[in-house]
Amino acid sequence: MAMAAHTDYELGRDNLQFFGLDVHNPVFIVSSLTIVAFVAGVLAFRDAAAGVFDALYAWLTSTFDWVFMGVGNVLVLFCLVLLVTPFGRVRLGGPDAKPDYSMWSWFAMLFAAGMGIGLMFFGVAEPVDHFLNPPLGVDPADTAAAHRLATASAIFHWGVHPWAMFAVVALALAFAAYNLGLPLTLRSAFYPILGARVWGRFGHAIDILAVFATLFGLATSLGLGAEQTAAGLAHLFGVPDTGTTKVLLVAGITGIALTSVVAGLDRGVKRLSQANLLLALLLLAFVLAVGPTADLFAGFVASLGHYAAEIGPLSNPVGRDDFDFLHGWTTFFWAWWFSWAPFVGMFIARVSRGRTVRALVGCMLVVPVLVSALWMNAFGATALSHYLDAGQTAAVEAVQAQQPELALFRMLEVLPLAGVTSVVGIVLVIVFFVTSSDSGSLVIDTITAGGKLDAPVAQRVFWCAFEGIVAITLLLGGGLVALQTAALATGFPIALLLVAMCGSIWKGLRGARLA
Repeated sequence: MAMAAHTDYELGRDNLQFFGLDVHNPVFIVSSLTIVAFVAGVLAFRDAAAGVFDALYAWLTSTFDWVFMGVGNVLVLFCLVLLVTPFGRVRLGGPDAKPDYSMWSWFAMLFAAGMGIGLMFFGVAEPVDHFLNPPLGVDPADTAAAHRLATASAIFHWGVHPWAMFAVVALALAFAAYNLGLPLTLRSAFYPILGARVWGRFGHAIDILAVFATLFGLATSLGLGAEQTAAGLAHLFGVPDTGTTKVLLVAGITGIALTSVVAGLDRGVKRLSQANLLLALLLLAFVLAVGPTADLFAGFVASLGHYAAEIGPLSNPVGRDDFDFLHGWTTFFWAWWFSWAPFVGMFIARVSRGRTVRALVGCMLVVPVLVSALWMNAFGATALSHYLDAGQTAAVEAVQAQQPELALFRMLEVLPLAGVTSVVGIVLVIVFFVTSSDSGSLVIDTITAGGKLDAPVAQRVFWCAFEGIVAITLLLGGGLVALQTAALATGFPIALLLVAMCGSIWKGLRGARLA
């Protein structure tokens, strides 16, 4: 397929330059003004906003659970089909393209941008909660069955489904940018099916929606990071775990993220991602070494088997009566991943030139799933082992008290060097916080500048600051429910767009040269 026409429009011919910003009209103007209005409205009517968030959350989870889960299943099947077709040999950037980054650097950025902060928050809390309240009608009194499902159910939420969502967006954008010569912005993914119409109102709407989804999806993660950091500081140092503390944390860590954003992709995001992944692997290795090592590795293998055996029932939205699990966990997670898909997909596309379709999709479906499974087993299974074998209930009590942000630190306190590892845990949450914020800022900056990769630094600073402001607004206007509702509301339309994106990918690959 030949290079697409009209790219000069997206690359900045019609952009407005003022106050150091590179305004792509109307994407920048509409998205920024809407977000400013949202922040002002929530802060002005905090009590009313909290009620609206509660009602909207209940309605979205109960009404559209089948949509979120159905689309997730379709995307997994689509990715599996790509792996076994000749399209897997298509190289992003053309037959002679070489990867811009080593496998280590690429995976570090992929993992840090994708899920790092979530694994820190849910790594202990989720398996423990699924053990106490098992899905699929399993009796909690049947501890063997509940234990078997606990980690498998947690892996389900961090396994092939979310990474299939990310892979579809990453592949569509990388192919559009490197094989068709289009700007790296979400509308470009639909060029194979819409042609030049992507430069009109429909394209504007797609990019504006991508900005909203990215901003609110990131705000959810930043809010969770603030919750966990505040809990850790209170647990270790007696710092009051209050709304003010969380606001100050978001503001302070956003300030740190600004430094990385100004440094750019190679000097800032890449180095932080590599350091963060190394630190996370060290903490993981420590827990595996001092915990019930043989049991954890045996459980890792067993839980992958349980995950494979239960992925069908867990993926089925029909005829279920485990609504707490279906709505409180799966529907929220799927919506959250959908809201993250434009951000993570675009970021991965940006660093994936030179890889084949099969390498990109295969790596995204396999490697992060294995790491997530190992993480859930190391942290969640260690907490359950302490509970079942030694009667150490600290982590379980935190989950029962609906304090998931504290579960990691309560689990670490029963291991050696608890003070050191808990500080490491706080540092990891903060650095994952920073890498998510700065990589998200780069993505939003690219979208609102019409696909430019070198938009002014002032614009990156603007969006990074607003990510923190939105997270603070949601924390003040409704707490965790507000964060979850923001992800649900923006994830729903993105889910529908991803189905259309599959058709666009298929049509585009049909005209591509095989590597």
